[in-house]
Amino acid sequence: MSVSDHQIALLARALDQAGDLVARIRPEQASLPTPCRSWDVRALVNHLVDEVRQFAAVTAGGERDHLGVDVIGDDWEGAYRRAAAELLAAWHLPGARDRPHRLPFGEIAAEWAVGQHTTELVIHAWDIAKATGRSTDLDPDLGQAALDWGRAHIRPEYRGDEPSGGHIAPEVEVPGDAPLYDRVAAFGGRDPR
Repeated sequence: MSVSDHQIALLARALDQAGDLVARIRPEQASLPTPCRSWDVRALVNHLVDEVRQFAAVTAGGERDHLGVDVIGDDWEGAYRRAAAELLAAWHLPGARDRPHRLPFGEIAAEWAVGQHTTELVIHAWDIAKATGRSTDLDPDLGQAALDWGRAHIRPEYRGDEPSGGHIAPEVEVPGDAPLYDRVAAFGGRDPR
């Protein structure tokens, strides 16, 4: 199934939402802890920019190439905006919306990839907002899309703590009527309290 214009529009909104939060981070917030226990705010932004760059490379037909280096330097917003522009441009390349994406564990459909990109951006936007004291009442359409995609695609075997190699922490229990982004964060293994 081909990636739709609606899916690309959601991805663009998710990129903008995260980018707006990155742009508002103050220098003194760099070492604040985040809901991602291994990362402070600077490390989280570095991870986010690196992930967006990796998404762009794979979407353009290349491969992931994590170097484990600093990719944001002193211009966090600029690094993020450049990576975001690369990702959107990659999704507009001929064939990008139809071809499988090659990952280290195998191939995934382009439709799965765009959903994963959007979901990761939405969850990390919440992480940044929470860590920096911003409102976590973010774009409801994006929150619902991320929650729906996650519930449909994140399997239990993807979950686990970092020492065990898990990519996503176990889901945190919250009431079914909790605010949308509390449910998004909890699904992403974060405690929204």
